[in-house]
Amino acid sequence: MIYSVTLNPSIDYVVTLEHLQLGLVNRLDSALTLPGGKGINVSRILKALGQGSTALGFMGGFTGRFIEESLQQLGLPCAFTKVTEPTRINVKLRAESETELNAAGPTISEEEIAAFKANLQQRLQPGDVVVMAGSLPNGLPESFYRDLIPLIHARRPSL
Repeated sequence: MIYSVTLNPSIDYVVTLEHLQLGLVNRLDSALTLPGGKGINVSRILKALGQGSTALGFMGGFTGRFIEESLQQLGLPCAFTKVTEPTRINVKLRAESETELNAAGPTISEEEIAAFKANLQQRLQPGDVVVMAGSLPNGLPESFYRDLIPLIHARRPSL
């Protein structure tokens, strides 16, 4: 099994308009809401290539429910760890040039970190692959991805 880890997923709200006029009311030409996050994108690409995967990470609130429901509709299995705070919303503004407004994401508690690690550890089998991608939400140390490596290696068969 391949696991894609997106610790700080988002709803990507992509809006398009011909010209952006700051300080005025602007009318959008189109708007689209998508589940976002680099690890989620990995799962999307794997599915397009005919390879299964399961998306893991942190998810909370109505935004988290939207992402999970969207992934289920796309046929992308997921097993996210529930968190108290809502998952972030990022705004992608496409006008004369593209501008991104990315939120920081929820603050992850020690209990939520422990639940994520337990979920990952419970799922891992020898030979599984883990792809970790994307930004870290608040509450996680910069070393968090590196800190997961011993947990992942513990599930590898002896050489």
